[in-house]
Amino acid sequence: MDLVEEKLDEHHLDAKQVMDVVVRFAGDSGDGMQLTGANFTQATALYGNDLSTFPDFPAEIRAPAGATFGVSAFQIYFGANDITTAGDAIDVLVAMNPAALVTNLPNLIDGGLVIVDSGAFTEKNLAKAKYQVNPLEDGSLDAYRVLNIDISKHVLAAVEPYNLSHKEALRCKNMWTLGLVMWLFDRDRTATIEGLKKKFTRQPEIAEANIAALNAGHAFGETAELPSGIHVYRIPPARVPPGTYRNITGTTALAWGLIAASELAEIDLLFASYPITPASNLLHELSNRRNFRISTFQAEDEIAAVCAAIGASFAGSLGVTSSAGPGIALKAEGIALAAATELPLVVVNTQRGGPSTGLPTKTEQSDLNMALGGRHGDTPIAVIAASSPTDCFEVAIEAARLAIRYMTPVMLLSDGYLANAAEPWKIPDVAELQPFPVRHQPPVEDFRPSLRDATTLARVWPKPGTPGLEHRIGGIERSYDTGDISYDPANHQKMTELRKAKIAGIADDIPLQEVILGATTGKLAVVGWGSTFGAIHQAVKRCRADGLDVSHIHIRYLCPLPKNLGDLLQGYERILVPEMNTGQLVRLLRSEYLVPAEGLNKISGQPFKIGEIMAAIHQEFAEVND
Repeated sequence: MDLVEEKLDEHHLDAKQVMDVVVRFAGDSGDGMQLTGANFTQATALYGNDLSTFPDFPAEIRAPAGATFGVSAFQIYFGANDITTAGDAIDVLVAMNPAALVTNLPNLIDGGLVIVDSGAFTEKNLAKAKYQVNPLEDGSLDAYRVLNIDISKHVLAAVEPYNLSHKEALRCKNMWTLGLVMWLFDRDRTATIEGLKKKFTRQPEIAEANIAALNAGHAFGETAELPSGIHVYRIPPARVPPGTYRNITGTTALAWGLIAASELAEIDLLFASYPITPASNLLHELSNRRNFRISTFQAEDEIAAVCAAIGASFAGSLGVTSSAGPGIALKAEGIALAAATELPLVVVNTQRGGPSTGLPTKTEQSDLNMALGGRHGDTPIAVIAASSPTDCFEVAIEAARLAIRYMTPVMLLSDGYLANAAEPWKIPDVAELQPFPVRHQPPVEDFRPSLRDATTLARVWPKPGTPGLEHRIGGIERSYDTGDISYDPANHQKMTELRKAKIAGIADDIPLQEVILGATTGKLAVVGWGSTFGAIHQAVKRCRADGLDVSHIHIRYLCPLPKNLGDLLQGYERILVPEMNTGQLVRLLRSEYLVPAEGLNKISGQPFKIGEIMAAIHQEFAEVND
């Protein structure tokens, strides 16, 4: 028996053991739900559970208090087994006001636990949430276990000794609630307390008030006579490979992957971008890492950002730029310039709901078509997609490697879900990372900027200012032989075919497509890309446990596609392609390989649920049996 079990046996004899739980914190954007979720995530990781999170932000910077469209939520799925998504139905819902309750209650399981702040259920807030009567009084919550607490009242009492204003005192509600939920799942508060002291070093009274609220919420759970059925949950720690772990978001993993790439390539990196949701945090993270070979530049607009990155690459550094869909559209001409000049450029596209401003804080996979062909002229570039928050680290390194080796732009596709979601990451041994040091063109006789590698077709990379390597490049077509401006028709055909062949040749330098789970032939393959990985993987895993002949294939390299992908897909009778768009990959697979692929499309701004993909898999088999 381990120490955790001993503690539970001694203090929580009525604890209920479960293997996994989904918890969602929801409230106004000013209620601190993201901070609450982040602290609970940290405590859960330290406990040893596997986990995945989903922060769900409102689009408005500061929506009217109590409005349904201003609800901010943080969902965490944690357990003793392999966790790859933020979960489907909610087991425990913390609703800080009526708007949070009405927008999230449909996702709560029957019999689930809902913790509500009854002090926020005023007539004004009920009206904003379109409640005709108070749901805490009309029996509409009878299908759930309800813990109805006037949190505001308890918080004011807990922080009274600290002489805070009424407004400042109520800001501690999230910590009181966190303390209660930590009691519910037997989480340790130590890391949260240390974090509060560090966060409010210059305001110790604020730190102490929040700590008092946290402890008061925990004490309430221990001492109050709670309704029947509300008890401590016991979730055993997960069994994971030994190593040093930390929680990491997709954005942080991308940033660290780019830093690692600059070290592995032994080259300086300039990250140039313009702020846009949900891509801005990448700039924030990298700007704090100047102790590495990283420089950051916040440009005045998207076009200036991509051009600055191209300028850095021309000067001999690696240029990186990032944005979301609208900004990538603005960068399109610059990306084509990098392709024409044959300079390395990494373009990070953190996709969001569109078109136009669309759903700026919600997730989507609708930029695949733009990534593959959203530029004028025949301008192929390499496209690679991350599949999980931790995968972002490896994909960032790979994008930089391909950009440098093939002297081409590479678009790295992430999305709002991956950027903000977090999961445990086993920190790699840097000695095991494969270096790819840059060797700029040395002085040679008869130098021409059009000299290129016979294998990769990449042109040489001379650094400006090197004696004997004086040259000019630009967006106007260049001669294949000399690199000088050329309007010759035959030359343009040759250069267009060369740019196409260079990208196609990357297929010889990437791994063959593997089957993630299941057999290499069979009845059904579920094929995905990007952030659908977790939901697809769990759905296929569960369906295989039910005896269904289904496999999971996930594509990282989208241009060029892996050389064996067509033959692999031909080995399945049916193919299902879940995507958060109207069917962009499925059309590509049909046209490339003439396979019987069917799409499963979700364009709601929310990631796929495991159950949605499981239902589609069962439907595929039902159609076969019919």
